[in-house]
Amino acid sequence: MKEEIRQKYRVVIGLEVHAQLLTSSKIFSAEPSSFGAAPNTQVGVITLAHPGTLPKLNRRAFELAIKMGLACGSEISRNNIFDRKNYFYPDLPKGYQITQDRTPVCRGGSVTIKTKDGVRDVKLNRIHLEEDAGKSIHTEGPDTFIDLNRAGVALIEIVTEPNMSTAEEAAAFVTEVRKLVRYLDICDGNMEEGSLRCDANVSIMLKDATVFGKKVEIKNMNSIRNVQRAINVEIERQMELAEKGEVIASETRTYDADKNKTFGMREKEELNDYRYFPDPDLSPVVVSDEWLNQIKATMPALPHELFNKFVSQYKLSEYDATVLTDSKDIALYMDALCGHTKNYKAAANWMMGPVKSWLNESQKNADQFPVIPKNLADVIELIDSGTLNFTGASQRLFPEMLQHPEVPVRNLVDQLGLAQESNQNSILPIIEEVIAAFPEEVKQFKKGKGALIGMFMGEVMKRSQGKADPKTTKDLLLNTLKEV
Repeated sequence: MKEEIRQKYRVVIGLEVHAQLLTSSKIFSAEPSSFGAAPNTQVGVITLAHPGTLPKLNRRAFELAIKMGLACGSEISRNNIFDRKNYFYPDLPKGYQITQDRTPVCRGGSVTIKTKDGVRDVKLNRIHLEEDAGKSIHTEGPDTFIDLNRAGVALIEIVTEPNMSTAEEAAAFVTEVRKLVRYLDICDGNMEEGSLRCDANVSIMLKDATVFGKKVEIKNMNSIRNVQRAINVEIERQMELAEKGEVIASETRTYDADKNKTFGMREKEELNDYRYFPDPDLSPVVVSDEWLNQIKATMPALPHELFNKFVSQYKLSEYDATVLTDSKDIALYMDALCGHTKNYKAAANWMMGPVKSWLNESQKNADQFPVIPKNLADVIELIDSGTLNFTGASQRLFPEMLQHPEVPVRNLVDQLGLAQESNQNSILPIIEEVIAAFPEEVKQFKKGKGALIGMFMGEVMKRSQGKADPKTTKDLLLNTLKEV
């Protein structure tokens, strides 16, 4: 699409992000809520809406919702009621969904995102609790199967204001929300399993217009990349229709990632279509000061708090701090490591280098890393004191530490014979041996090809099995080469 066409329109984007809460049972029943069970094995009379059954609120689900609100700076509603949202769908056994309409547990707040255009806050409208629906499984033939295991699972819905204007901002918002729910341990954030889902509301309007265009909702985006792709392709579709003078219908559309297209599903429901009314079977929930303070006391360090700590206290670059706070387990290990060493940059290099490589290869998290922070800090100290060099530490000592995490670092250094040799009398014979082995390179070096010093250094380090102290070796090499 031509840029001049894009410049004619203003894009308006709002998101609804659903996060399945990490509770062992469903939000209004004691039925289990684990992922991956055989279809229709985690259901009971409440999920199946048998006559005479009554829901009972899961207290933990309510507390997890409050935690998300606190993390986003939302106002916590002190008096809460639950409502019935009425609509028919095959995987909704009751014919209605229990949700919060008039009293969302969290009001307002914001989530800070970073894009290529800088840092900005995305304002939230609300965060409310509700139950999930079941799952319809469409076959290639005419049949559709219904799995009700997911029906009744505890959800929070995070609803933004329509204050985003690019697909990049939307993707950044979902990325930050996923990070937040993982730091808070309220949702695993796995979009491919459906525990974090995103619906996008997209509309366009002429830049000088004062009224929003028709809102189109996009569903079925199972990755952050697909959130960005789906919104971009929907923006183009709407602009093409507008340029042709055609009407943009207010509808719900699905996104096909293989074809990179959105397809119409149904007309968009209006609020009055749902006929909200208070659920008569659930008592109001009152959040007291005491209860709220108890929840606040369990709040962990949040990503932005650790980021600020890494930059201000540990003097790391914003890039390093961003990488290190991307996941909670790595951020917490890094923070613990910095409690045992003052060489924060070396700690960051170890975390982003050898440690992260091992975690990726072994497909484990940092909380499963076998080497305790104190032992890794001991390695950094030995390198700083000149006892070890980084090459020997990372290539020979580190693998041994992984195999024998209970053995003190100094013992492993002695067993492997890795202590650096700074005695000139022991290094000089190796240097003389290397110079004798490369007469042509010596001539080129003396003619001005100074880069060859790296080759000589490499040979000395190889022949000393990494034990030669680099600084001492380089000084001796330069002095010896001058005298040749």
